[in-house]
Amino acid sequence: MAICLAMVTACGSSDDGALDVVLIGTPESVYTQDLRLSPGAQILRAATQGGLVALDAHGEVVPALAETWLPTEDGLSYIFRLRDIPWPDGSEMTAASARAALERAIGGLEGTALAQDLAPIEEVRAMAGRVIEIRLSAPEPDLLKLLAQSELALRHEGGFTGPMILTRETADEENAEEGDAAAGRFARLDFKPPLERGMPMADNWQDHVREVEITVAQAREAIVMFEAGDVELVLAGDLGGLPLVDTGPLSSGTLRVDATFGLFGLHVRRDGGLLGNNGVREALAMAIDREGLLATFNIGGLVPTTRPVSPGLPGDPGFIAERWRDMVLAERRQEAAVRIDAWRRQFDDGDLSQPARLTITMGEGPGWDRLLQELDAQMAQIGITIERSETARTADLALMDKIARYPAPRWFLNQFHCGLELGLCSEAADELVAQAMQQMDLSARASLMAQAEAELMAENVYIPIGAPLRWSLVRGGVEGFEANIYGFHPLPPMAQRPR
Repeated sequence: MAICLAMVTACGSSDDGALDVVLIGTPESVYTQDLRLSPGAQILRAATQGGLVALDAHGEVVPALAETWLPTEDGLSYIFRLRDIPWPDGSEMTAASARAALERAIGGLEGTALAQDLAPIEEVRAMAGRVIEIRLSAPEPDLLKLLAQSELALRHEGGFTGPMILTRETADEENAEEGDAAAGRFARLDFKPPLERGMPMADNWQDHVREVEITVAQAREAIVMFEAGDVELVLAGDLGGLPLVDTGPLSSGTLRVDATFGLFGLHVRRDGGLLGNNGVREALAMAIDREGLLATFNIGGLVPTTRPVSPGLPGDPGFIAERWRDMVLAERRQEAAVRIDAWRRQFDDGDLSQPARLTITMGEGPGWDRLLQELDAQMAQIGITIERSETARTADLALMDKIARYPAPRWFLNQFHCGLELGLCSEAADELVAQAMQQMDLSARASLMAQAEAELMAENVYIPIGAPLRWSLVRGGVEGFEANIYGFHPLPPMAQRPR
């Protein structure tokens, strides 16, 4: 056993070669130039395109293109001083050009939940030299976390503004012409010289960094590559691929699970038929055995909740409690079955001897298959069957599996904003969020946010299950990887050699 473990540890973990990484996804989703990024694309974008600030391995905000920043005392303005480095095409990085790049990034997010998060930004001003100011309509304690998102990178013609340069590769020209699945999924990342990263030049700086070899693959292939010792790191794993991973005791040194905040549950997409009745929507939420549902995955970190906002957020005033605490599961399911039967007897023209049918859109993978099977089994006890929808557009329900970009109620509530037109929403909740954001006093804001959560909960537009789960596979020789609440693992720290 000792010999085998030594071989596994050594294989693929060479400290004198490239860092071999697999990002779970598809080439189209990872190498996109779009501003709507998959988890793998966020990791790649953060390595190659820089924002004013960035997230480090711990999920903390660190300098990027801005070397310093200073908030004003009233919290209504942030002053950023840019590094003295050029744009990739050699032109000067001025305050005006940086402002234009930031405004392009913000404008490109119109119609997304992230745009709602950025709504407090009232103006971006170019000041003297390399200084820009971001003015806010109300204090936003999480502004730096927002600016550190990969989507807020300052991109410019001529190349990459981040610390690393991306070179795309294909398996070979013949495969590329034949449309082989391997073609176009490989890439290499190389560090820029220190001066181009705004750092002092150092002799032999190349000796302290590694290039990164990127492969994009689905979870099954990524795990096989890791187990064979071909790669040192697998990133962007979710619940869909978790059953493919060995979660036994011998995996404890390689399987890393991030305990996150976020949304993991069912969003009601259509308000017709059965789901047009609020009492019936609540019945579905009442009937779910969340502990049993998550226990099928046999891994820690899956925390059940009946709240749309993750419990335990920093500064949570404790105004909102878990639902149905005075009812055991059997009582909840009995009440749910009565409501559904009553609705069907009044409105359903179909065969009442058969379960009512609902459809759901969700990802592909054994984990999602297991989740659907367990949900269907639980819903069968109240007279409902759940099936995968043939198209996302016509689904009754959508599985939400999103990690919060910042740990505050506003992120959660903005995911259901009526302006996004993604499904059922609550205009009353949106109005309370808007009122909260006008408050200068943060305790008054927290109170209004709690009221907004209560409104959203009362409308039952979202059926919470728990928090999202993210996993990675990490070889023992890789340094710079840290589990964090954002499930985000930047590549540059892992490609640096200890001095």
